[in-house]
Amino acid sequence: MDKPHSRDLRKGRVSESGRIYHMRTSTELKRPFFADFWLGREVVKSLRFLHQRGDVESLAFVVMPDHLHWLFCLTGERPLDRIMLSLKSYTSHRINVRRAEHGPVWQEGYFDRALRAEEDLKDMARYIVANPLRAGLCRRLGDYPLWDAKWL
Repeated sequence: MDKPHSRDLRKGRVSESGRIYHMRTSTELKRPFFADFWLGREVVKSLRFLHQRGDVESLAFVVMPDHLHWLFCLTGERPLDRIMLSLKSYTSHRINVRRAEHGPVWQEGYFDRALRAEEDLKDMARYIVANPLRAGLCRRLGDYPLWDAKWL
């Protein structure tokens, strides 16, 4: 059953190969699973796998303690919703195995925004990877381990 606002997140959603998306998704109940470096690494490994498999060209990401920001270009045949299902399913399984627990890791749904061609991708990438600085999780971005950007 859909949660009250998850259907709203799907309104107007378009999934086009070759389009660049900024996606944000949060953990269930905003639990800080990824404050544990090894759990955050499971997300990073999954993002890299989707890139290597050719589903996306990953441009930038940051795994925050309770959410993920990801900038990517859809490059394969899988639509956005299948990419997100794959990411969430795999990481949920790996995180639950590592924690020896069961239950949801991610909130249902996600926020996505298709970027216009004229938008500056490097500025968006900088905004995404600077999240740990703004949240006070580190003093220098290089001190935060769960991020990457194509241009850096």
